[in-house]
Amino acid sequence: MKNLSLGDLLRRPESGAFLGLVFVLAFFVIFGSIDFLKPAGAASWLNVAANLGIVAIPVGLLMISGELDISIGAMIPAGALTVAIITGYYGMPIWLGIVGALGLGVLVGLINGFLVIRTVVPSLIVTLGTLFAVQGLILGFSVLLTGTTSVALSPAQSGPIAKFLFGQFIGGSFQVSIVWWLLLTAIYIFYVHYSPFGNWIFAMGGDRVSARNAGIPTDKLTVTLFVLSSVSASFVGVCQAILFNVAQVSAGMTFIFNSIIAVVVGGVLLTGGFGSVIGIFLGTITFAIVNQGIYFTAFDRNWSSLIIGVMLLLAVLMNNTFRVMALTYSPKKK
Repeated sequence: MKNLSLGDLLRRPESGAFLGLVFVLAFFVIFGSIDFLKPAGAASWLNVAANLGIVAIPVGLLMISGELDISIGAMIPAGALTVAIITGYYGMPIWLGIVGALGLGVLVGLINGFLVIRTVVPSLIVTLGTLFAVQGLILGFSVLLTGTTSVALSPAQSGPIAKFLFGQFIGGSFQVSIVWWLLLTAIYIFYVHYSPFGNWIFAMGGDRVSARNAGIPTDKLTVTLFVLSSVSASFVGVCQAILFNVAQVSAGMTFIFNSIIAVVVGGVLLTGGFGSVIGIFLGTITFAIVNQGIYFTAFDRNWSSLIIGVMLLLAVLMNNTFRVMALTYSPKKK
């Protein structure tokens, strides 16, 4: 087996993300309390990372392919409200509510995908439109059907199986969504990095026209990625509704920017064609640690947004610096 050189290691998209993660971990270990690494402390940022990570990976794959989906901000509350209204308000079986929520994700993903491939409108604009459209629909239907923007979903209505699979705390602190996040990450790693499916995504991000001319089904792949993104966001909404026994219209908007930040910190280029699932995974953990780690330090909370912004910017700059170094690295000849 060929030995990997320093340049080979640095060229990997996840290398910068790993170094960024080490940097923020070291920062909060030094300036924070030991509680940061204890189970209860770790649960605070792992729970954030899990819910964000389930959405961030398909969003990252879309960015690698040269597209973007910001409608996820509406799909999370849409998924939560769909299951809450069907099961919590109308008393139908929880599995019907879950299927309805995921089905809505499929529908919105198909709409996003077909609009992108059938028009010349950029995906940012298309998904911005569906973001507001879905947001308006869930607000209107929630008030029309239930008379409120917050719908309860009791544990008895969820049932023990659904509660066990989607809405329990493992060990009293860790959300079960962490297990789903790890499982889905493993599946994505296999399909993106060890199957033709992944090569097609990178080819699309590099040059969509050349990829199409090479026989890659770019249109079908684009629609598939948008469906994955919407369904993943809807799935997170379902898990949150079952976990917290309530669904609200206002939840989910922060996922738009948080997922993009996590993906960029993970080494994905906004121009497409470069990135990795492992990098997105590490970038998500980095963002979650920065987001939650501030509460384990003695810093004034009024400065928390500034500190979070600076830490994330440094992580991105470190990632980019090592990527540039890798591209210009040439091993010494013996």
